[in-house]
Amino acid sequence: MQFSELKNFLKQHKLRVTDCRLDVLQLFKSKKHALTSRVLEDELTGYDRVTLFRTLNTFIEAGIVHKIPDDSGVARYGVCDSKCDAEAHHHDHVHFKCDECGNVDCLPTHHVPRIEIPGYIIKDSNMILNGLCRACNG
Repeated sequence: MQFSELKNFLKQHKLRVTDCRLDVLQLFKSKKHALTSRVLEDELTGYDRVTLFRTLNTFIEAGIVHKIPDDSGVARYGVCDSKCDAEAHHHDHVHFKCDECGNVDCLPTHHVPRIEIPGYIIKDSNMILNGLCRACNG
């Protein structure tokens, strides 16, 4: 994404344009896989951990990224699709974690099946599939 597109993207989400937000957004847009906060820290060394954490939280609240549960206990973040906004996230898609390389991918065309359990109110559901990704399988 061009610098002007990144600025417009932040403005469309009613966010103030800062260098950190631009850099974090650019990093997310340039990667194919979900990112951890550690990756952000390693790649964007000009910002401290607190600033990056606040930026991630702001992006979650604005519907720009979503948190992906992970069995390793490490939080990962993926880019939201256009249906998400500050009011609600819509992530009924499957995530895939590669056993070999550890990358986590959003699979937006594969939806989590809707399940109803009598007596329970399900507010959110997540599905992570494990195996070998295309790169490691080849």
